[in-house]
Amino acid sequence: MKIFLSEQVKEADAYTIKHEPISSINLMERAATLCYNFIKENYFSNLYHIFVGPGNNGGDGLVIARLLAEADKKVNVYILKFTDNFSSDFTENLKRLNSQNKASVREIKDLYKFPEFNDEEIIIDAIFGSGLSRPVQGFVAEVINKINEAKNTVIAIDIPSGLFGEDNAENLPNNIIKADITLSFQFPKLSFLLPDNHKYVGRFELFDIGVHKDYISKTPSKYYFTEQADIKIQKRDKFSHKGTFGHALLFAGSYGKTGALVLASKSCLRTGVGLLTSYIPKTSYNIYQTSVPEAMCYTFNDETASFTTPDLSSYSAIGIGPGIGKDRLSLAVLTDIIQKNKAKVPMVIDADGLNLLSENKYLLKELPENSILTPHPGEFKRLVKNYNNDTEKLEKLKKIARKYKLVIVLKGAYTVVATPDGRLYFNTTGNPGMATAGSGDVLTGIILSLLAQKYNQLQAAVFGTYIHGLAADLAVNNLDENSLIATDIINYLPKAFKKLNLK
Repeated sequence: MKIFLSEQVKEADAYTIKHEPISSINLMERAATLCYNFIKENYFSNLYHIFVGPGNNGGDGLVIARLLAEADKKVNVYILKFTDNFSSDFTENLKRLNSQNKASVREIKDLYKFPEFNDEEIIIDAIFGSGLSRPVQGFVAEVINKINEAKNTVIAIDIPSGLFGEDNAENLPNNIIKADITLSFQFPKLSFLLPDNHKYVGRFELFDIGVHKDYISKTPSKYYFTEQADIKIQKRDKFSHKGTFGHALLFAGSYGKTGALVLASKSCLRTGVGLLTSYIPKTSYNIYQTSVPEAMCYTFNDETASFTTPDLSSYSAIGIGPGIGKDRLSLAVLTDIIQKNKAKVPMVIDADGLNLLSENKYLLKELPENSILTPHPGEFKRLVKNYNNDTEKLEKLKKIARKYKLVIVLKGAYTVVATPDGRLYFNTTGNPGMATAGSGDVLTGIILSLLAQKYNQLQAAVFGTYIHGLAADLAVNNLDENSLIATDIINYLPKAFKKLNLK
């Protein structure tokens, strides 16, 4: 799914109105009806308080008010009268609501008669949509603050009022609606996917309002939202053999961190690699051979700090980093592998491998083009030094991916994959239970396996991230987010692949 910026969303609506064709007010009716149906089915209340602004977002709110009143729900509508300029669709829907004569409608110009709410009543925010271009101030900001002080469930329509669709670095954080859920249309707003804005957006739902397919297909975007239909799993031929599915080399583990090696290895194998060889310290040998009998291994002597890097040209993909530590020996092995990879075997680097790169940035220039880095936020900060907000974080992510021609998987909610040409792919799977030790090692193994099976680097990163999150989602269907561990994610990889292969 493409993610369009606010101006493009406006263009998409106009294109749909012209080419479907459909009138603006009927497109509004379609969108607001979908919101109404969701509210009716999921948010029962004896009384709905709907705050509307003067534009088309307010018009959406008026349609929802009319439909709720038509269903014999008690509805109070508050028109924020800070201007006399109302959109034509707002004006027409206000006439329709008033002629129905079921909802209570009144204008408010100040906080003198601001309503009181009982806790079980629901507030619907339809003050400003995604076209807002400057921070909310004055009387409307006071209304937003009063709504945020209430203990009621708050439903935002299209976007929480006060939030910008993209860059909120210069916004006023206290003057933005804090919604429990946001009901939006067709495409997620870019701002929905950034951690800074979660306290405003809450959970969000997207409704397909029938934006014209020609506009979607013809209009370019640098931002994407990965869905299940995007994940293309290769089918296995009847006469295939283990050599068909690649040979992966994994450099991982150290004394006290053999678990990272084991997790990455098991997830690599569960993702379908034909052969796996791990390059490991001798202190990890007994644990590894017992824990992962399907894998082969080379060892180096971590006690005498001596090593001989295996011939890299015989491998389909190389994974480096989980649990290797940051000592001089690990740096020496990492450097040797990078510098000897003359065949440009695809690489994925994680964990301590990333920390060593952060401390020795000259190595970034020696990585093969499209090498995959998989930092969590702390590791990413060490790579780029620092950033002040999530918008700046995305810019730095694009910059470093472009500068070194890398594919970077920045982990977290809506894990984002950045490409050297400036595209960003946001992931849709996963849950907070994945914030657990070893989860990142599992992802490294999944991506390594896909690289070895000849998925290209972008596919390995995007598909691997999706599969990783899907396995965790399937796990919490039977377990619980609080008790999820990395091994559970590995154990549910077969079910994730089964779901993808059944689509």
